[in-house]
This record gives sequence, C-alpha cells and structure tokens, in this order.
Amino acid sequence: MAYTPKTIATDNSVDEYLATLRESQARDSQTLIEMMQQVSGEPPVLWGTIIGFGTFHYKTKSGIEADWPKIAFAPRKGMLSLYVTFEAAQYKKELDAIGKYKIGKGCIYLKNLDNANLPALRALIEKAYQQDI
Repeated sequence: MAYTPKTIATDNSVDEYLATLRESQARDSQTLIEMMQQVSGEPPVLWGTIIGFGTFHYKTKSGIEADWPKIAFAPRKGMLSLYVTFEAAQYKKELDAIGKYKIGKGCIYLKNLDNANLPALRALIEKAYQQDI
C-alpha cells in the first residue's frame, strides 16, 4: 500500500487562513510571509496549517517518499513554528543572535517576533532555503 502524506500543498487561500488568526499571529505571519517570499522568490502555499515556500521531494531510509516545503512556518497556539531543512541545533550561534527560541530537530520555535532580531532571522531563513537537500 502506497504511503499518502497527511500534510500536502493545497490551493486554499493564505489570506483567508490569516484572517482566522489572532491579530498578533496574523501580524507575525505576514512578516514571515514577506521575509520568506523575498528569500525564496516563491509564493506562499498552504500545506494544511503550514505556510510554505518552494518544494523539495524526499525519500526516507524506509522508502517513504513525499514533498515538503523548502522553508515554512506555522502559527501555533502561543508560538510560531519555523520548519527548516537542517538540524536546527547546528546553528546555535545564528539562533542565539535571533533572541529567545526553542528548537526541535528541524523546527525553531519563537513565542512571537516582538523581540526577535529580524535581520538575524532572515539570514537563518536564507541558510535554510539555500541548504542542499
């Protein structure tokens, strides 16, 4: 039986999705959309509740294949989840320059962008987009 990924690109409206968010989440999301669109040259695409830019195809060691955005984020309750294509911990110096954050394997969690160093965040997003996958 073929694997069907749960998170796939959709034709749903990013603007309509942003309209469902709290004002602060929508504001931070718009900032990230502008930043990621400038970096990637790609339009934002909804992948469920993830806003992604660009696409790459991957295959796991177990043979599962799927597509995923090259850079993406999701406004979650109480935080922004940034999805990157590398082990986030390897960029501790760059992350520290952004401000307060938490990390997962391929995620960076920010409470909001109010106190974030946006030029440092953009530089990290550029690294993520340029990462060879």
